Amino acid sequence: MIAILNRVVEFVEDHLTEDIDIAGLARSLGTTEYHVRRMFSSLAGMPLSEYIRRRRMTLAAAEMLGDGDILGIAVRHGYGSTEAFARAFRAVHGVSPADVRRDGGPLRTQPQLRFRLTVEGNTTMDTRITNRPAFRLIGHAARVPLIHEGVNPHIQAHITALPASEHARLKEMSDTEPAGLLQVSADVDADYTEGSELTYLHGVAVADDTPVPADLDVIDVAEGAWAVFRTGGAHPAALQSTWAATATDWFPSNPWRLRPGPSIVAVLDRAPDFSTATCELWLPVERA
Repeated sequence: MIAILNRVVEFVEDHLTEDIDIAGLARSLGTTEYHVRRMFSSLAGMPLSEYIRRRRMTLAAAEMLGDGDILGIAVRHGYGSTEAFARAFRAVHGVSPADVRRDGGPLRTQPQLRFRLTVEGNTTMDTRITNRPAFRLIGHAARVPLIHEGVNPHIQAHITALPASEHARLKEMSDTEPAGLLQVSADVDADYTEGSELTYLHGVAVADDTPVPADLDVIDVAEGAWAVFRTGGAHPAALQSTWAATATDWFPSNPWRLRPGPSIVAVLDRAPDFSTATCELWLPVERA
């Protein structure tokens, strides 16, 4: 995976002034756009789309220090108008193209990335692969913003708003793995951009043919393989640390890649105040 990401970076660098077909590039490298975008975001700390924009604006800034036509520079870097170009330029550099042309800066440079795998051997991951037939996730769903670290207050508010009797009702309906009450994230932005919206469902898994009450939301899950990571400790820090380690440690050294589908957290045990918890993180995968 590290080699693939470096090939992606090299391709981006060679085609910065063109429309970049990430899906086609991923196929030519024997993987998928979904996996490339998720791994890039996890390892680089920024979405691939944002990296491309920053690299384009880095080169555009150098051209702005010359005497080239601003519209020509904008078009060369993929923008159809000086207004759209100026918005993107300001988002990266904090100043307008006109300011740079007049004052020479300030400018923020995005260096070309290079991915390296450092093997330390200090992260032991308790993982299993399981193949599951199609099933359904049922419960109460809400659209919430993606937050990478710490407690997501929007999810917390959604769960808290449910009466205790509803938690018990849902738990009784669980009839297949993953067992028990589940925290489900679906429709997640492929770039995993912080602040982007996702569908969060608090519910349970049921067999594909289980009748579902009309008052519950449903996410249909296709047949396929899942990587299941067991984690324990301070919550949600331990869970988030394990999630990050799947990208930095597990996927680069195992013949699996992410496939589209929801990610699922099953809480197996927890302290009364949820300060600590033992969880299983379920990620949909396929052979790389």
